[in-house]
This record gives sequence, C-alpha cells and structure tokens, in this order.
Amino acid sequence: MIKQAMLAAGLIAMTMQAEVTKAPFGTMPDGKAVDVYTLKDASIEVKVITYGARLMGVIAPDKNGKRADVALGHPDLAGYLADKSTYFGAIVGRYGNRLAKGQFTIDGKQYQVPVNNNGQSLHGGAAGFDSKIWDAKLVKDGVELTLVSPDGDQGYPGQLTAHVTYTLHGEDLRIRYSATTTAPTVTNLTNHAYFNLAGEGVGTILGETVMINADHYTPVDSVLIPTGDLPAVAGTPFDFRTAHVIGERIDADNDQLKIAKGYDHNWVLNGPDGQMKLAAKAVDPGSGRTLTVKTTQPGVQFYTGNFLDGTLTGTSGRSYPFRSGMCFETQHFPDSPNHPSFPSTLLKPGQTMKSETVFSFGVQK
Repeated sequence: MIKQAMLAAGLIAMTMQAEVTKAPFGTMPDGKAVDVYTLKDASIEVKVITYGARLMGVIAPDKNGKRADVALGHPDLAGYLADKSTYFGAIVGRYGNRLAKGQFTIDGKQYQVPVNNNGQSLHGGAAGFDSKIWDAKLVKDGVELTLVSPDGDQGYPGQLTAHVTYTLHGEDLRIRYSATTTAPTVTNLTNHAYFNLAGEGVGTILGETVMINADHYTPVDSVLIPTGDLPAVAGTPFDFRTAHVIGERIDADNDQLKIAKGYDHNWVLNGPDGQMKLAAKAVDPGSGRTLTVKTTQPGVQFYTGNFLDGTLTGTSGRSYPFRSGMCFETQHFPDSPNHPSFPSTLLKPGQTMKSETVFSFGVQK
C-alpha cells in the first residue's frame, strides 16, 4: 500500500509538471535567431519569445471551457520589430516606467539617459531591454532568460546582469526577476503584458471589473511624472479597493484621468515591500475568466490601453482599438530615484535585486 501511495504521488507530481517546448520564431535583421518557448499545463498555455523576453500569449479557458488567447501581441517577429510604442508583453528596463528628464543622481553624480517620451525616459529609452535578444535556457516548468547590459548602456552605470524566469504551475504563471551590478545603478524591471480577458482583439476592456489592493496612489504631472504626493484613493475614481467596472469612472471629470487619457498610474500596494501580497484582480463577466495578480513589489501600474488606436493588428488578425487591453505592471514607483521618500531602486555591487509576480488565470461561473 505504501509503495502504491508513493507511486500515485509520483504520477500526480508528473502530471503537474508543465510541458516546455522550443521552436524558431524568426530572424533579426542582423541574422540573430529569435525563439519561442511554449509552456503547457492542464488548462493554460503560455508563449514567451526571446526578443524582449516577451510574454507573447496566454491561452486560457472560459466558463464553458472555450480557450482563447487573453494577452495582446503580434503574430510574427516583423510585427514586434515594427511596433515602437506598445511594449506588448516585454520585460522593460533597465528602468521600467518613467524617469523625469532622463536624469538621476547616485553618490552626488548626475547621470543622463535618453529621453523618448515627452522629454522623459520611458522603459529604459529607445534601446531598452524590450529590444534585446535575451539568452534562454529550459528550466523545470519554464524558461529562464538572461541579459547582460554593459556598463554605460543607455547611460546607466555598471554592468547589469538580469535574469527573468517564467514558470507555469497549474493556473499560476510565475515571473521571477533578479539582477546584479558591477557599480551602483538604478533598476526597475517589470513585465508589460496587456490583457483582455474576453480574448485579444475582442472589443475593449471597459466592461471588465477590477479590484486593486491599495489605499494610496501616485498622482502625476502633465508629462506623467509622479508629483511625489501619495494621496488616499478614497472618494476618487482611483478607489478600486472594492471591484469596479473599468468603464464606470474612466471618463470622469478628474484632472488625473484627463492627463493620462484614462488610467495610467501607479498604485501603492497595501502590505510590506518584498513580501508576496495581493495586488489586483480582474474579472470578465461575459467569459467568466479571471486574472489575479500577486507580487512582492511595492506598486502596480494599472494602464488601460489609452494609446491603442486601432492601427495595430494583433495575433488573431483583429485590430486593437482604444482601451482594448489592460496592464498590471508590478514595480517600484515611477521616477523613484528622484523621490527619496519612495522605495529605493538603487542597486549596489554585492547586492541582488529580487522580485516575484504571479499571474493566476481562473474562471468565475
């Protein structure tokens, strides 16, 4: 009986392990190969490409068992190379989100990095981590991607070695980040996936409901740089402590919403930095699909696809109109190096930056 129990446990463990396969995805203009890794578990299938270490697709069932891709993306490498603005599914860095005027100071020395967004630096500049080919290797239940950013890359000090690991465990897609440096630097790595739980290319996300576990957020100025204030969300359209339909207040008469053309802000998550906690939950009432986000990061950027305009055609061949995808970018706060009161993004030699985010895909019937 003991041997039979042990054998049964072993079989269960085997069935729980994700299947991981590798295939060619295309070739860069300089001849470098790009690969796609497919992670399959019982109900979820995930695709990751080495160009930008991107989450290319997430195929998940609805309440009737119908499967659809719920992550926005392009059908081929050419689409990603031509797209200079969305960052679909990419790991963005060396500093994800915005740095005011592309400037920061370390130990009294000011650094200047390229500006690429209204005079600010966004997602590491025009040649950020999203545009690099990452080295990849198979690991249990997933794939580990590595990028070495040389000292002086885009103006950032220190050689930064970044590792991002995607693993699939049942309904949970885990993304683990780590980074080390040879000189003091700043870094803020996150994934820029866009989700539409009805299916990519299926209308807008305005009818989906969202809950965000945050009592405060970081308002921004006219160029989307945080002011440094951390006001309470209570009594504002930014209060998602209980679930609200995204479209319910997105066009409210609110200066912050007008500046960003919708939601494109960082929420200050409840719970200690560095510990796993609930960040957000989204539900699509029609399909019943749910997305639960947990993270060790102190913040999450909730973005509602305000700059999508219908000109891009996605994986399914359908266009992506205004507000047809939403992002939950778990992160340290935007422009943190220029706000001493924000959680620090400074990384020194001998230290390892680590964080983890879990995207869980379920069904609500």
